[in-house]
Amino acid sequence: QVQLVESGGGLVQAGDSLRLSCAASGRTFSNYAMGWFRQAPGKEREVVARISMNGGRTLYADSVKGRFTISRDNAKNTVHLQMNSLKPEDTAVYYCAAAWNVYSKYDYWGQGTQVTVSS
Repeated sequence: QVQLVESGGGLVQAGDSLRLSCAASGRTFSNYAMGWFRQAPGKEREVVARISMNGGRTLYADSVKGRFTISRDNAKNTVHLQMNSLKPEDTAVYYCAAAWNVYSKYDYWGQGTQVTVSS
């Protein structure tokens, strides 16, 4: 199994930036694709960004393209989500998750970190 712990959430104003981090432990981190997901109140969970095992491929939701950047450091077993130009509609609980590849089902999840963007 892979254990995931997110950090870096908080309350910011529209236009600000935040950097989320996810620390992984357990099995070999570089064997997993990683993803960031979010769930806003009353809404279904949605994928935000995904990154392949070696970081060579990244995928983004249209709503965050050009504003968010996913990256990973396999030597430190971490994945990050740099969020710039935040909007109130980015308010959600953000989760990191691990999968066998970027397109497969994500089997391992963190507990989430709250991001709140005020207008």
